Amino acid sequence: MGKKKPRLLLAVETSCDETSAAVLEGNKILSNIILSQDEIHSPYGGVVPELASRQHIKSIDYVVGESLLQAGLGLEDIDLYAVTQGPGLIGSLLVGLTFVKGLAYYFQKPIVGVDHLQAHIEAAFVENPGIEYPVLALLVSGGHTSLYFLEKPLSYRLLGKTRDDAAGECLDKVAKFLELGYPGGPVIEKYAQNGDSSRFHFSLPRMKTPGYDFSFSGLKTAALRIIRENNLDKNHPLLSDFLASFEETVVRALLENLARALDEFQSSSLILCGGVARNKRLRTRFSELAQQHHLPAYIPSPRLCTDNAGMVGALAWKKYQATPKVCFDLELDAYPR
Repeated sequence: MGKKKPRLLLAVETSCDETSAAVLEGNKILSNIILSQDEIHSPYGGVVPELASRQHIKSIDYVVGESLLQAGLGLEDIDLYAVTQGPGLIGSLLVGLTFVKGLAYYFQKPIVGVDHLQAHIEAAFVENPGIEYPVLALLVSGGHTSLYFLEKPLSYRLLGKTRDDAAGECLDKVAKFLELGYPGGPVIEKYAQNGDSSRFHFSLPRMKTPGYDFSFSGLKTAALRIIRENNLDKNHPLLSDFLASFEETVVRALLENLARALDEFQSSSLILCGGVARNKRLRTRFSELAQQHHLPAYIPSPRLCTDNAGMVGALAWKKYQATPKVCFDLELDAYPR
């Protein structure tokens, strides 16, 4: 790298079923290309890991090329690489990691490994760099439901995580059982929009042990029981009411843990992030909770809520600024959990 100070960064994200690449100049996103695999996995009602990794192999060269094209740059211009190490599907993660290692080896440039969940939290800072610490961050996605406390930049204290199904996974499975389509969250939101959320009663899932862990498997089981008892299907007149009630309960379960954490941890800001953070009911209830506690609420724009390389690059740049002696490391490895 000589005496040139790194400023241009290429980031790659392949943790699940989105192939994404982004180019950043410092912490400014110049391009952020996201290629979804929803059509591929839709017939199965969920992500098929083998199909996901194969599609990443087919798409990654095009996605990286498009990100460079939109940024008006070539590979020779890149000073630093960033890639998601985990958590995620191991086959998918290895596609992105191997691709970036190859580029880094050829151009002899350093790599910054990034945690996928921490990158989701960073997405809020991309659009709101002045977020005040300490921060409570609720991360809700298809594969993860977690609550973090950040006393300062790059300090991620995990307060709680799901013991079984994630909130997004719970939504997907109920949608699959009703044959509504995939991904389940947006489909359920559409059906639930005009439903009566008080029509069906669900008990809030609560852990018997102290702490802030989540559990959604019991809620999923209760939903399936109600579906069978009422013979609900996509044409049933009570479907909208049922899905509104179910969606409302998922949101209440998420925010109950956050509200309890607010009583214990002195926070100056709240963040909601992850793919499920695109849900309008969750965004609204989250904002209302923040107002009740007189705290600013930050939610990334929908495009930055989904898995994307822009947030990966932004976190990598922040990590590089904190420790600029990041070295070229071919031993960088993926971790599924």
